[in-house]
Amino acid sequence: MSVLPWVAGFLVLLVGIMLSIALHEIGHMVPAKKFGVRVSQYMVGFGPTLWSRVKGETEYGVKAIPLGGFVRLVGMMPPAPEGRETGKGMFGRLIAEAREQSNEEVRPGEEHRAFYNLPAWQKIVVMLGGPVMNLVIATVMIGILIVGFGQMQVTTTVGQVSECVPAAVTVDTIDDPECTDTPVPAAEAGLAQGDVITTYDGTTVTSWEQLSGLIAETGTRTVPVVVQRDGTEVELTVTPTVVEKQVDEDDTGEPVLESSGFIGFSPLQERVRGQWSDVLPLVGEGTWETMKMVATLPVRIADTARQAFTDEERSVDSVQSVVGVGVMLGDGFAFYDQTSERVAWAIGILGSLNIALFVFNLIPLLPLDGGHVVNALYEAAKRALHKLRGLPRPGPADVARLTPVTYVVFLALLGLGGLLIVADLVDPVRIT
Repeated sequence: MSVLPWVAGFLVLLVGIMLSIALHEIGHMVPAKKFGVRVSQYMVGFGPTLWSRVKGETEYGVKAIPLGGFVRLVGMMPPAPEGRETGKGMFGRLIAEAREQSNEEVRPGEEHRAFYNLPAWQKIVVMLGGPVMNLVIATVMIGILIVGFGQMQVTTTVGQVSECVPAAVTVDTIDDPECTDTPVPAAEAGLAQGDVITTYDGTTVTSWEQLSGLIAETGTRTVPVVVQRDGTEVELTVTPTVVEKQVDEDDTGEPVLESSGFIGFSPLQERVRGQWSDVLPLVGEGTWETMKMVATLPVRIADTARQAFTDEERSVDSVQSVVGVGVMLGDGFAFYDQTSERVAWAIGILGSLNIALFVFNLIPLLPLDGGHVVNALYEAAKRALHKLRGLPRPGPADVARLTPVTYVVFLALLGLGGLLIVADLVDPVRIT
């Protein structure tokens, strides 16, 4: 089997990540410059610098490891408040070094251009600029996908008539069922591939969800069916059989079965173009689902590790690293023959990736953007409280004191990212 689809998938992912990060950092840089903060560097990537150029007071460049990026905003940390001792103990030294490095960048006479001197609301705008840019990217990509290519939807068109009636339909047996001797009702009725079911038992059919519900409720009663075949309306009759279908799982993981009407055909899936009015609700739904995943991230990562390093099957909705996303892109490129389908597949995945970047960066912990937003909110609340009590206006929030926490969070994210990469190398999520 050719490896070219997976190579193409990883290249598309690499370019997509670099562009997303580059725009994310622009989302920080533009409002920072607008508010007067000096931006000394704008870099895409980490590690050794491959190329850079100074324009104005900012150095723009590309670094060797294309899995991140940053803008250096001068004066992120304020000087130590008067009377506060620094430099004692390991944590004290970390805090003092962080302050020193931050203040070294502030030129004499330009203290007013330091980030820490911005009003709290401007700090929030700057910090939210990056994640919001990812949300905008996701919205544009999903809009192009929905309006330009369409969503894959299950239709009421017969895709394939089943070869047999299964003894039961469960998650584990759906691809390899145990057959019975009962004749397939769809074949007996004369349903053929390409037939569009328009009426079932006297009810006009408008969706697959409606049709499957009608079939399930029929039992073994003979009912009339009207289909469109090659532009002609054809009237048929079908007598469903009853099979046991999985509707849930019990506490032990065993399938919960329920008797249901069965005809025996799989519906055709095809792309259906939507409207621009469909885009925002879909982005909102994707954001909400991603937020729920992030809220349970430790548990989901533990589940991923257990599935990857045991005989348990890897869940299709498990957490993935960039390696896993690259494998998914490659699987899609290998599965689809048409270029348009491959492009749509890539746009959908990169759109989802930008939603994930938006939500992940809002986690309220430093060094993530959400941590800086929380710090600015704390600063605003403290100043409002002092004003209410008639006290002197306090200085900027001492974010340097959170440096040890920042290091711990950074190392934790690095470790979890490494774990997910190994899991995706050992047992990646496969879609084909």
